[in-house]
Amino acid sequence: MLKQIGGIFLLVAMTFTLANAQKKYGHVNYGNLLTSLPEVSVANNSLQTYQEGLIAKGEAMAKEFQTEYGKFVSDVQSGILSPVQQQERQTALEKKQNEIISYEQLVAQQVQTKRAELMQPIMTKVEKAIAEIAKEGGYELIFDTSVFNAVLFAQETDDLLEAVKVKLGVG
Repeated sequence: MLKQIGGIFLLVAMTFTLANAQKKYGHVNYGNLLTSLPEVSVANNSLQTYQEGLIAKGEAMAKEFQTEYGKFVSDVQSGILSPVQQQERQTALEKKQNEIISYEQLVAQQVQTKRAELMQPIMTKVEKAIAEIAKEGGYELIFDTSVFNAVLFAQETDDLLEAVKVKLGVG
């Protein structure tokens, strides 16, 4: 009876060991992969042009505000404004300043949305290529090594960066 239990235990241990031995892991530095893709450069250039257009409008708003503020200070110092006029102009300037702040927040939001819009098709294409490499190569897991300390310990794995670049037609 003891021999049968020992035999069963040995069989289970061997099965577990063989199952674990067949697992295959790989890694890709996702950041390096993205920077090597021509589509990312095109997207970045497009985003920069878009952002510059938005910033130009914000700079024009700020310049107009500075001009109006300078005139306000000059008028106050020369004493040509009544206290009521000073208050009205100060209120108008505060409103303009708040509009500029709101616009800056809107620009940040619009740039973030545009970045996501431009990058989503590229990310989908890359993820598909990685999934195909994983399936073709029999990889159980593929790690992203561009994230610092994402993997605290790992056995040596296959670097799939070049394979993914070839799959994407850039390597």
